[in-house]
Amino acid sequence: MALMTAKEYIDSLRALKTRVYMFGEKVENWVDHPIIRPSINSVAMTYALAQDPQYEELMTATSNLTGEKINRFNHLHQSTQDLINKVKMQRLLGQKTAACFQRCVGMDAFNAVYSTTFEIDEKYGTHYHENFKKFLTMVQEKDLTVDGAMTDPKGDRSKAPHELSDPDLYVHVVEQRPDGIVVSGAKAHQTGSINSHWHIFMPTIAMGPDDKAWAVSFACPSDVDGIYMVYGRQSCDTRKMENGSIDRGNQKFGGQEALVVLDNVFIPNEYIFLNGENEFAGVMVERFAGYHRQSYGGCKVGVGDVLIGAAATAAEYNGVERASHVKDKLIEMVHLNETLYSCGIACSCEGCPTKAGNYQIDLMLANVCKQNVTRFPYEIARLAEDLAGGLMVTMPADSDFNSDTVVGKDGETLGEICNKYFAAKDGVKTEYRQRILRLLENMCLGTAAVGYRTESMHGAGSPQAQRIVISRQANLAEKKKLAKFIAGIPVEEENK
Repeated sequence: MALMTAKEYIDSLRALKTRVYMFGEKVENWVDHPIIRPSINSVAMTYALAQDPQYEELMTATSNLTGEKINRFNHLHQSTQDLINKVKMQRLLGQKTAACFQRCVGMDAFNAVYSTTFEIDEKYGTHYHENFKKFLTMVQEKDLTVDGAMTDPKGDRSKAPHELSDPDLYVHVVEQRPDGIVVSGAKAHQTGSINSHWHIFMPTIAMGPDDKAWAVSFACPSDVDGIYMVYGRQSCDTRKMENGSIDRGNQKFGGQEALVVLDNVFIPNEYIFLNGENEFAGVMVERFAGYHRQSYGGCKVGVGDVLIGAAATAAEYNGVERASHVKDKLIEMVHLNETLYSCGIACSCEGCPTKAGNYQIDLMLANVCKQNVTRFPYEIARLAEDLAGGLMVTMPADSDFNSDTVVGKDGETLGEICNKYFAAKDGVKTEYRQRILRLLENMCLGTAAVGYRTESMHGAGSPQAQRIVISRQANLAEKKKLAKFIAGIPVEEENK
């Protein structure tokens, strides 16, 4: 099987024995749980579009490992065009789901681990690269969804892993065996973890010589003995459990985050990609972060397209679409959104091959991309809220609009009253205005905010993380030489 269908993907999840907890209880049928299912639908869209000839060029690629056609989410980038197509694919999926489709972290982990293991083997004569190639070949052949798990809970950020009183605050090796390792710890904020067949675990920071036990990377099935997941709470999430659908905002799709706990999990040697070579922990982190910061120039832009469309529709339903200030705000939203896309494309175009042969983005431009993503979506959301009006957050429930409870002196029902006083312009059903305002609420403030606004700030590293890399990549010394040459200052005499 090279490409699964959306239905086959959902059916494959039912075969897993993944342990999921939510609201203090174990969720037995998590595939059909109304809070979780929208996020599964989002992942399923990555499978559905790969089956559509219209999107084949973006959604599929030819594997450099097997020569077979595979889903692009399981691909190792072989050119700058692959990097560009990745961003275009992510924008497309953002447009189709208006949510997080969750496979980007696995794709970015594949490419970071592939090049890093090659260089570890080159230095130490280990077999991590071969391990990884065999693992990825299996993933490609079965068209699996793999979660890239990097963010540790950390605890006291001022201390290195080995200095913490609780060693489990970073994933670490607790036992070395001839046939593998035993690991414990947790990963937080894990996008799509419950909806994934496998996980790749990576370090989250650079490691020193005393942190060798924490310098570990490996893969394991999502339902392996010792792993369990705690579903992350989202704003307005229980609306998905109510009758009716309008108050959900996004009618079908959603994102997902979870705490992934490893309780003395055994990892066979064949799935180990880093084990104590601490100087390569930072390399893996930086490469994954670069790829993932590039990703935000695609996925957030696609979701932004939907948000802009919703804001424009709200203005139209309110009868103000011709107002000059409304047009100007929409233009500004488009400008900001396309600027993010430009950054994602730019860092792809400037990519280059690694020693292992797969292509890596331009690290400086990828971090500039993500730095902009920590700002522009907030402004886009602010303008969307401006255009939507206050009703976006004060509108009665869908059940009120459909209520037959008599409230008026002339026998009017509650539903009739709501539909009367929250009417849109002539020719537009009140229900349509309800729907578009709830979508805006969902994207700006509700469950989709996890996959758009708030995630834009913290996903792939908070703003300071990008600024650190930008500072390292800035090459100010060379820029000073350029200025001194233009100013006529002899570099060799400046300090005399």
